[in-house]
Amino acid sequence: MVRHTAAVRLPLLLTLVGALALGAAGGGAAGRGGTDDATLVLDFTPNAVHVGVYTALARQFDDAEGVKLRVRAPSSSTDSVRLLQSGRAELAILDIADLALARQQGRDVVGVMALVQQPLAAVIAQRGVRTPKQLEGRRAGVAGLPSDVAVLRSVVAGAGGDPDRVDQVTIGFNAVPALLGRRVAAATAFWNAEGVALKKRGGPGRFREFRVDDFGAPSYPELVLCVTRETLRDDPELVDATIAALRRGYEEALKDPELAAETLVRRNRGLDRALVLDELRALGPAFTSGARRYGELDRGRLQAWARWATEFGLVRERPDVERAFRLR
Repeated sequence: MVRHTAAVRLPLLLTLVGALALGAAGGGAAGRGGTDDATLVLDFTPNAVHVGVYTALARQFDDAEGVKLRVRAPSSSTDSVRLLQSGRAELAILDIADLALARQQGRDVVGVMALVQQPLAAVIAQRGVRTPKQLEGRRAGVAGLPSDVAVLRSVVAGAGGDPDRVDQVTIGFNAVPALLGRRVAAATAFWNAEGVALKKRGGPGRFREFRVDDFGAPSYPELVLCVTRETLRDDPELVDATIAALRRGYEEALKDPELAAETLVRRNRGLDRALVLDELRALGPAFTSGARRYGELDRGRLQAWARWATEFGLVRERPDVERAFRLR
């Protein structure tokens, strides 16, 4: 339920009046004194990691901050960057690996806010695999993305194994059925999504979870809110308004996870409320771990990530953290 107070209604009323006045004067979209429309593309179909986004929409935090967000899910893994570059979206949530790869391809995309503070990537293995080193000589599934290969190599090497001795096979985004069907000994996956699903479907103890930051990778923000350099230069107020709205959304979602899960499910038909709650509980501290404030981008963490991403072949050259992120 959206609750309004007189203190909130008044600024919104003034915003609407200002927008109408600008429109009557031939100004088109609302100016800085009004509410701007902006499209935000998610990194994937809506799931528990997006609870703060939908909480912000439900409670109209975007309107209160001076921006009207239109949220859409991507049609493919490359959709978000493409929409940003074409100007069809002002903001996008990207996996940090996709941000690095986009910049390697010459696209000047900039991270401005962290959605989570920890890696969500892991290698999930059959129960008989007690350590990632035991994947030598066995089949390990990857989706086919450069980030999967980097995660697999990092986890195996971090356990003292030789990544070159792992039989790497491409399984697409089918880690859950591949593991349940025992077609692979392990697979790269997200512990907050596939990891939770496997625990529910396979039962506790059937699979082992090797998180990448437990095996050599630094703690880095997996998902990052991004904009183009042009948007950051020409419309910093829009960027700041979106950050403020999302921060409020996530802070409220973390205070009341059950309500946040209900909000997400109500706005996205087909989601399993119980599964969303399980995913949200699993995410727990990952939203804020080590951060002084929700959404913080930490220079030291990002520099450590840049070194790791280069060492394990995610990118050819070390990302320039000062250019790839807006740091404060």
